[in-house]
Amino acid sequence: MRLGGRLAAAIEVLDDIERRHRPVADALRDWGLSHRFAGAGDRSAIGNIVYDALRRKRSAGWLLDSDTPRALGFGALLVEESLAPDDLNAQIVGDRFAPEPLSETEIATVTAQRNASPPDAVGADCPDWCTALMQQAYGEDWVAEAAALSKRPPLDLRVNGLKADQDKVIGALEGTSVAPAQLAPMGLRIPPIEGYGRHPNVQVEPAFQQGWFEVQDEGSQIVADLAGARPGMQVLDFCAGAGGKTLALAASMRNEGRIVAYDAEKQRLAPIFERMRRSDVTNVEVASRLGTLEEYRGSFDLVLVDAPCTGSGTWRRRPDTKWRLSDRQLDVRRGEQSEILERASAFVRPGGVLVYITCSVFDAENSDQIARFLDGASGWTPLDHEALWDERYPGKRDRVRVSAGGGVRLSPLRTGTDGFYFAALQKV
Repeated sequence: MRLGGRLAAAIEVLDDIERRHRPVADALRDWGLSHRFAGAGDRSAIGNIVYDALRRKRSAGWLLDSDTPRALGFGALLVEESLAPDDLNAQIVGDRFAPEPLSETEIATVTAQRNASPPDAVGADCPDWCTALMQQAYGEDWVAEAAALSKRPPLDLRVNGLKADQDKVIGALEGTSVAPAQLAPMGLRIPPIEGYGRHPNVQVEPAFQQGWFEVQDEGSQIVADLAGARPGMQVLDFCAGAGGKTLALAASMRNEGRIVAYDAEKQRLAPIFERMRRSDVTNVEVASRLGTLEEYRGSFDLVLVDAPCTGSGTWRRRPDTKWRLSDRQLDVRRGEQSEILERASAFVRPGGVLVYITCSVFDAENSDQIARFLDGASGWTPLDHEALWDERYPGKRDRVRVSAGGGVRLSPLRTGTDGFYFAALQKV
């Protein structure tokens, strides 16, 4: 397929997402199943246009003064590839599968908009109702921080220290542009996709099948590292899900001590068993019923809560969720987080640590939740997060937003990772 056919397909997928309110991954999968003639390169290029259109929806729509699927598809190419309208038209003219080229009216609109200054919410590529939340979180940097959440993400890997080291994995992935991460001690990074390409499918590599590494955002690795799990500890991962952080904790503990991986939704735990087997993790017990944990109340050295959240810190990877999110959903998540914090705190021993993590950038889910918990519970004190960060990542204070009692915040702009929040409280 030429660019014109790929653009037409992307517009078709965007129309499907809008009409049927579908997740982008489902819409792209179904398009591929019904258009089997499209090769892997075509599907990757179409996916890139669709994802760029969703990441840069405000920018793309503003450029053509329209939010139709056609405008978003053309706008994504104009914004992400920095194409001139005439150049884009020249690339699709003559392709019988291409959409109608940009009209003279559309070209005039693009030219006028490029000579104007976009509103802050457009430059930030975020929904209007989220602007106040972004301003609260980032102050005068909010536009740049939000815009960084609209860029293409890298592909991050965590080396499994139980079976390999960074050099071993880099050697096994030769030709993928993989390199050590800038912060996470066991992290590796493959740069963001350029143009119409795609990331390598690292999960088919023998090194992955042998458990040498896992796919995990560097930010997720960092917050798991900050939790401070050490060999011999008794650890409860209270919202373990598929087990990404559980495996990172187990590697930090060198399989010594004990981790209980709990999640109230049993189906979310399903992948953890194969991941444990592949990674040679042997110190993890899996639980899906809260009642089975009752005998362990007040006995864990470390309880980690990777709380359910809006996922606003992952908008680079899941841009469709940005436009489906509502203030009502935020309120629901806040209620869940409060309840989970209260339940999880009961399992920390005196002197132990409760760690709270989200992949959200909103204060309402982060520092506000910690403040609410401390107001309602006695016998807890925040760790010195500045000292904790400096001890683990010396000389890197400028890469995060951190305050002694308020927690650590990671972001694409400063940290180069997804957006994460980390706070640690000690039971005294």
